[in-house]
Amino acid sequence: MSTVITVENLGKKYLLRHQSGKQPYVALRDVLSDGVRNLGRKLLGRSNATERGAEQEEFWAIKDVSFEVKQGDRIGIIGRNGAGKSTLLKILSRITEPTTGSIRIKGRVASLLEVGTGFHPELTGRENIYLNGAILGMGRAEIKKKFDEIVDFAEIEKFLDTPVKRYSSGMYVRLAFAVAAHLEPEILVVDEVLAVGDAQFQKKCLGKMEDVSAKEGRTVLFVSHNMGAINKLCNDSIWIHHGRIHGFGNSSDVIRVYNASVAGETQTQLPVAGNEFAPLSVRSLQLVNADNVESVSFSCDEPVRILMSLEISHCIPGMYGYVEIFDQYGETILVSDTFDAGVNILEQLGAGVHDIELHIPPRTLGHGEYSLTLDFSSPQSDRTIRPDSTSVLHLDRVLRFSLDDFTTTRGNTRRGHLSTIIAWKTLVQHNS
Repeated sequence: MSTVITVENLGKKYLLRHQSGKQPYVALRDVLSDGVRNLGRKLLGRSNATERGAEQEEFWAIKDVSFEVKQGDRIGIIGRNGAGKSTLLKILSRITEPTTGSIRIKGRVASLLEVGTGFHPELTGRENIYLNGAILGMGRAEIKKKFDEIVDFAEIEKFLDTPVKRYSSGMYVRLAFAVAAHLEPEILVVDEVLAVGDAQFQKKCLGKMEDVSAKEGRTVLFVSHNMGAINKLCNDSIWIHHGRIHGFGNSSDVIRVYNASVAGETQTQLPVAGNEFAPLSVRSLQLVNADNVESVSFSCDEPVRILMSLEISHCIPGMYGYVEIFDQYGETILVSDTFDAGVNILEQLGAGVHDIELHIPPRTLGHGEYSLTLDFSSPQSDRTIRPDSTSVLHLDRVLRFSLDDFTTTRGNTRRGHLSTIIAWKTLVQHNS
């Protein structure tokens, strides 16, 4: 396959201005005089002085980034918020100019980076389809050929002649993705914007991206915090950390190392303390095995126990808790809340420190690596669960652990997320 994207030593620098604090405010006359003064300096060939009362700091959103992408590749781009992922996509999409380095791209690029990108709010959905096609260099006949397919995919037929400024964010994204995916760009660039859509539409989009790559040989760059989606769609992934490439290779391998890093950073922060004004905080949190020994490695034949110490400043009416367990790709494997036990033990807890245990029975989860999120919520009104609730304390991926299956004949080669051993019995023998 030929190389369609070549990135060499790419960098993007921004200047951050910080107010020095010496001047409490800047009057209009100061802004005007500074403008005239700076214009004079430009005419005289002198450099501009720093803004009145402000200090400048260099910030490199990305730096020394180099990689190549082949035609038909599906590349995931992962990393923490603020790592530089969106900046990289904006440079690749020619929205932002790089400060250093170079990029070479062969083919048309269609980008879906932010809700509303590339759409004119005063134009209708119909008009924006033709406008986007023209921006991509397509003729009217070529766009018309794909028109019905785009409308059908976006599911906006009733609103086709409505100005898009009246669309909901979900409708906006559906139409924007349909246009970007169907007007046959050689390279499709998609940021986390798909998270705006519902789960069914996200699944539909992932299927379409897979089709345009596998069947049509087009290239896809996909930024997402959904590791399951990245692992399913992308053959390779780039991990960006503090503006630099921290890993590039097989998606499963990169995601596993990335998740381990994220979980490790989280665990070093324990014990977890809440805001001093919050009604709930976690004083300590740990995983222990059947022998009451702290561990992060377990056998499928033993329970996984989560011990926590909660400090409550006052009774929180209707408070409940839930735990969500994810696999190494970020897919949800198990969700349970305090109502599952029949009695919500958190509901009546008063002020003070309370020790709580969560018990995952043996032979529940299969071999693999897992992370765990805890949430404590309280209803806003009456006691309706979840839809009307607000989070009192949310601890995302706060613990990480692994399980090994030592005793079954399949061992760690057993596929699936469960390790439950199903009994086989002979009931009645029938004579022939």
